[in-house]
Amino acid sequence: MDKEQIRFLENISANAFVGLETINYDGWELRFTHGFTGRANSVQIKGASTIDLTEKIEYCEKQYEEHNLPCIFKLSDADKEFISILENRGYQSVKPTDVMTLPLKDIVTDSEILKDVYFSSTPDGWFEPYFEFEGMQDEMKRDLTKKIHAKVAVDQIYIKVMHNGKVAAVASLAIEEGYSLLHNVVVTSDLRGLGLGKKLCQAAILKSKEAGASYIYLQVMQNNPIAMNLYKKLGFEKQYTYYYVTSNK
Repeated sequence: MDKEQIRFLENISANAFVGLETINYDGWELRFTHGFTGRANSVQIKGASTIDLTEKIEYCEKQYEEHNLPCIFKLSDADKEFISILENRGYQSVKPTDVMTLPLKDIVTDSEILKDVYFSSTPDGWFEPYFEFEGMQDEMKRDLTKKIHAKVAVDQIYIKVMHNGKVAAVASLAIEEGYSLLHNVVVTSDLRGLGLGKKLCQAAILKSKEAGASYIYLQVMQNNPIAMNLYKKLGFEKQYTYYYVTSNK
């Protein structure tokens, strides 16, 4: 995937999980959300720069310092030269995450997959199992998660898979410009190994096509081989990697 395509996917994925406070600065977006998640508390490159990079980096460092947060850049394979510049300043690249895509052109609807699967455009009854399955007990994190979802402006679809009358797995989709982002994928720990994760992803694939998307894509950390193998079996292919490049200051 070339740099232009990578930048496109990075930008639309950024619209699916937003910062509660943002500063737009010469083609960069600085995000602040009380330190909750790297994605919502990092610098995202949205477009071309016109200001000297050193000046821009120092500006970002100052802004994050004022928010009592580490300065983090979310960068991809399209930014290798910039990553090297940051590493020379003492930054470190962490949490390598692969972005994988699947074209939907030849996907055929299977009604059996959609059995016991429920979709909604709003998260009614979705957050509760999501928080439980993720083990998210901190009320502040729960509140921030709800606020982030509420601020997302693109179309969202919330998915619940039922098992024996109870919610057993959840995920969500964010659809923009023909691309459907599959994220927030989690299965309750006591029912893993039953194929519910596969069913959840297959349902998301079918729903994405029904919603008019041409591609579905996802982000999976390289240290999660179980999920990565599942996605490969479903036909997803790696396109590029992104990283969080963080300062220890």
